[in-house]
Amino acid sequence: MSWWVLHVDMDQFIAAVEIRRRPELRGLPVVVGGSGDPTQPRQVVATASYEARAFGVHSGMPVRAAYKKCPDAVFLPTDPAAYDAASLEVMDTLRTFPVVVEVWGWDECFVGAETDDPEALAADLRAAVATTTGLTCAVGIGDNKTRAKLATNFAKHTRSHAQPFSGAGDGSAAGIYRLTADNWRDVMNHRPVRDLWGIGTRMEHNLNELGITTVEELAAADVDTLKKRFGPKMGAWYAALGRGLGDTHVTDVPREPVSRSHEETFPTDLTDPTDIAREVRRIAEEVTHEVVADGRTIQRVWVKLRFTTFYTPIKSRKLPNPTQDPEVIATTALTLLKKFELRRPIRLIGIRVEFVPPA
Repeated sequence: MSWWVLHVDMDQFIAAVEIRRRPELRGLPVVVGGSGDPTQPRQVVATASYEARAFGVHSGMPVRAAYKKCPDAVFLPTDPAAYDAASLEVMDTLRTFPVVVEVWGWDECFVGAETDDPEALAADLRAAVATTTGLTCAVGIGDNKTRAKLATNFAKHTRSHAQPFSGAGDGSAAGIYRLTADNWRDVMNHRPVRDLWGIGTRMEHNLNELGITTVEELAAADVDTLKKRFGPKMGAWYAALGRGLGDTHVTDVPREPVSRSHEETFPTDLTDPTDIAREVRRIAEEVTHEVVADGRTIQRVWVKLRFTTFYTPIKSRKLPNPTQDPEVIATTALTLLKKFELRRPIRLIGIRVEFVPPA
């Protein structure tokens, strides 16, 4: 038997959990975010049902904007405890199979398995999740995590269309798709680099400046040129990404958190320097108290400001000595605050602290 990596991605997870406990909402546009009151300012959509997405609603957009696009939608508040519980149901269902489950979030995980028929295993996983939890998922099959993750996008497409994307190679079934070294070039070479896992709009722009617009061009790019532009580590990583290379190791050992952050969007913009400093101190102290309660020690502090223009600079400082002292963290955050040009009103403040790695 061969070793396969499968990526399990839940469908509209948060919305699906809400619909599961409110079956009367099935088939309706559902938007989940903030307090559930679309008239309140500065709330963000956590997720939207497929019916709401048809109106242009998507995660990350302001709830008010979602209301303008789809005023007849059902707006619900977020309920993290319910999503935690539902996610645990899904992961425990997957663990009933002879596989290794590596959790990456509420709605996704990698599954490692030895099997001669990964499609059959994927179908069994999907069926078990649907039967046990009432939730649905797509499964990407790959010979590494990179390809399995990308395959899930195609799996979601085949679930809602009669045929997979052109170049599917193996004609994967609805809700399941296989992407490996065998069909990588046929499926991916002609696609824009933005379609690769880990490449966002900014990195796409940077690659385009080098004349790299497609996956094929990235795979053929000069590695030294990439290293010079993006650094030795990331340059080599982007070169490998263009060829679909990636990690094959799947572990069920929980990932150790390396940092914790608090962000707060304010109902009204902050303009007074005294008010801004007070909020920076408060948030820094709150996150420090949480970290210390978990027995962690802090070695670096980040401060993030989002202005009304949505310009979001971030500044950080490594501490001279690791600490658990809230006053040290607050003072460091305030020192970083002085490095910002406070010429515009502020709508969001974020503080992130990095932990000392466990011995």
